[in-house]
Amino acid sequence: MSTHFTVAALPTPAPARHRAPWRDWVALGLLMFPVLLVAVDNTALTFALPAIARSLDASGVELLWIIDAYPLVLAGLLVAMGSLGDRIGRRRLLFVGSAGFGAVSAATAFAPSAEWLIAGRAALGFFGAMLMPSTLSLIRNIFPQPNRRRLAVAIWAAGFSGGAALGPIAGGWLVEHFWWGAVLLVAVPIILPLLLLGPALIPESRDPKPGRVDVPSIALSLLVMVPVVYGIKTLAMHGAEPQAFAGIGVGLFMGCVFVRRQRTLAAGHRTGHSTAPMLDVSLFGNRIFSTAIIANVLALFSFNGFILFLAQHLQLLEGQSPSASGVAMVPALIATVVAGLLVVPLVRIIRPGFVVAGGLLLSAAGYLLVAFGDHSHGPSLLLAALMILCLGVGAAETISNDLILGAAPAEKSGAAAAISETGYEVGSLLGTAILGSILTASYQGNLRLPAGVSELAPAAAISQAGETLAGAVELAGLLPVPLGEAVTTAARTAFDSGVHVTAAIALVLMSGACVLAAVVLRTVPKAK
Repeated sequence: MSTHFTVAALPTPAPARHRAPWRDWVALGLLMFPVLLVAVDNTALTFALPAIARSLDASGVELLWIIDAYPLVLAGLLVAMGSLGDRIGRRRLLFVGSAGFGAVSAATAFAPSAEWLIAGRAALGFFGAMLMPSTLSLIRNIFPQPNRRRLAVAIWAAGFSGGAALGPIAGGWLVEHFWWGAVLLVAVPIILPLLLLGPALIPESRDPKPGRVDVPSIALSLLVMVPVVYGIKTLAMHGAEPQAFAGIGVGLFMGCVFVRRQRTLAAGHRTGHSTAPMLDVSLFGNRIFSTAIIANVLALFSFNGFILFLAQHLQLLEGQSPSASGVAMVPALIATVVAGLLVVPLVRIIRPGFVVAGGLLLSAAGYLLVAFGDHSHGPSLLLAALMILCLGVGAAETISNDLILGAAPAEKSGAAAAISETGYEVGSLLGTAILGSILTASYQGNLRLPAGVSELAPAAAISQAGETLAGAVELAGLLPVPLGEAVTTAARTAFDSGVHVTAAIALVLMSGACVLAAVVLRTVPKAK
């Protein structure tokens, strides 16, 4: 595939022809319901964990798996489900996933035990993997014209960002006014409009020449993503432990096996001796496609890494409640939506590659403010930096998603959308794991507790304070006021030093990504 393959060269897929424009936009509105559902589900349940622990008598390990079961299964199946949608129909897969997600959510909301809830979360990951690639690939086929598609992708990204913003607020409100299961049960009314109106308004699309479903490739994709995701999450939560590197190593090895199989199947398919590969790895030979994927990953990397330390700062150092800290972030998350919509007409004036590069440059500017700013006078500087970063993320991910879809043939849009979604998951996990691990290591290395603490506090509390900022805040509450304030000051100093180091590293990464996008994507023409 040519590395200069552009959106303008793409054929117009049949499903979107001869349709009234209003039907396309109503179809897009219906596709926003599963997008909103997945985005809310990603963040809302975290605020229900204390209530779940009390209600189901869940252990710490069980609580961890209640959160982790969903993204592990989701990430492992995204590519397989995107390819399956190309073969059996993206709309069909979307409806199956939506119905399954709603039914499992309703059943899991009344889980009688932690084990039941963990199994339910894994099932939600299975059905959730059908939703996001289907929505994005259907957009690719409903809106074949580049300008309309670009706006549709911006609205899609806005729905995802809006759901992420709504999740913490909705989760906290539902737990406070009802019970923890309401966070899951809310999926049912969200998904009903799609199931009731979608069959009449959303056109079906699929690969016109699908191959057989390749079960070994599906198994290999699971063996790639699940160990890698598990390793990254272990690294983020427990540091440089052997099982973290073992998981990543196994995943990378199976990735090589997966790519080899896809290349072998592709070669055999061209000569008529084998079925089509599950994933056309030649897509990555297109520099526009590959660079847009990298931009997407790094945009989410920067966003999630920032949210990680900002949430701790607001709750533990500024004393805000989880819901109050979520509300404090809402203006910046709204900025993500606004930026994504504003860049749609902008690419008619400026080349898309420079818009992506500009978005990444804004992300770098946000981290620059954090790396060299003073965080000791309230959260205003960090919230301002988040605003700048979110403007950059909104611009970069909207256009990079459009470039990903535009660089792939229409019949392979499901697989392309799945790769984009996998980039979302990997970028989010890497931001949390890498920047989180650096932040934790720096905090632990720089914490200096004041003299006299060991005589007045339990050894376990002191040990926990040396591990995390939350532990230090808890330790401060056990001590007399002057000594407690000294512990809090020491913890703030250590944490801020970690934030400066982390932000400096992220600044270098974002700056490098900006240069890469500007150089490689400069050949993409302006929108007409």
